[in-house]
Amino acid sequence: MNHTPHTAYKASLKSLETENYIDLYFFRPIGFVIAKLLNKTKITPNMITILSIFVGAAVGPLFYFNTLPYKLLGILCLVIANILDCVDGQLARMAGVTSKIGRILDGVAGNIWFTLIYIFLALRLKNQFDTWLFFIPAVLSGFSHFVQANITDYYKTLHLFFVDKDKGNEFQNLREVRAQYAGMDFGIQKVLFFIYLGYTALQEKSTPRLQQMLRHFKNRYGEHIPNDICLDFRRQSSLLMKSLIDFLTFNGRLIFLVAAVLSDYVWAYFVFEIVFLNLVLLFSIQIHEKICTKFIER
Repeated sequence: MNHTPHTAYKASLKSLETENYIDLYFFRPIGFVIAKLLNKTKITPNMITILSIFVGAAVGPLFYFNTLPYKLLGILCLVIANILDCVDGQLARMAGVTSKIGRILDGVAGNIWFTLIYIFLALRLKNQFDTWLFFIPAVLSGFSHFVQANITDYYKTLHLFFVDKDKGNEFQNLREVRAQYAGMDFGIQKVLFFIYLGYTALQEKSTPRLQQMLRHFKNRYGEHIPNDICLDFRRQSSLLMKSLIDFLTFNGRLIFLVAAVLSDYVWAYFVFEIVFLNLVLLFSIQIHEKICTKFIER
């Protein structure tokens, strides 16, 4: 079947409903062009993910230097790393080679970038103020970022589950992940799945009403949730993503991080991460849990 460029672009995305505006109109279109060039070559999505780790890992050391050329180079590396992060997923969907390991590796990549960013921002502040105390907010920022990214990914994957069963096949419960983990031979894949096991446990622990809603749907509808319920859930979920959850994504951090790095107020980014984004996370969970409660009681 022939596809128009717009149709092919849409097919390279998980869903238009889960994309934020900066991704949709900047990062994803660039990623699509690169993915098209790489499709049918021997370059795999996981190779792109590994490359993105190396590019993103350079950002932290570059942000350590308080000179404009290094700052601009660090920002450029961060943008390129995120473009590559788009390319790996779009290439995987084009080539039909999406995998659980690829998705886990993709999440690990982002954690590596920002862990190094927080470490080197703390080192920069240590040199500026002659105190190691800035490693405390750096650690808190890293932990906050991990939780925020984890819950954000969970909500977006859940949304895909209500869009289409095929698109949402990455959405799994803890029991399913444990069963997969137990059946794997020891190796790098099992190590990555152990990390994913921890992700899933945190996600379910943080969303009790959501878990109750999913059990309610399972008991009442089996594997076929009525379309009107799916559409209603997607509508409310989309509103929450666009109004709050998108702040917790890479793009939600990017502008504030760039502003903090270019200025002499690097410490302000830690305040933004620890205070503002955690408040956004808590409000998002609270609102999402109320949405789930309404579906349980209807």
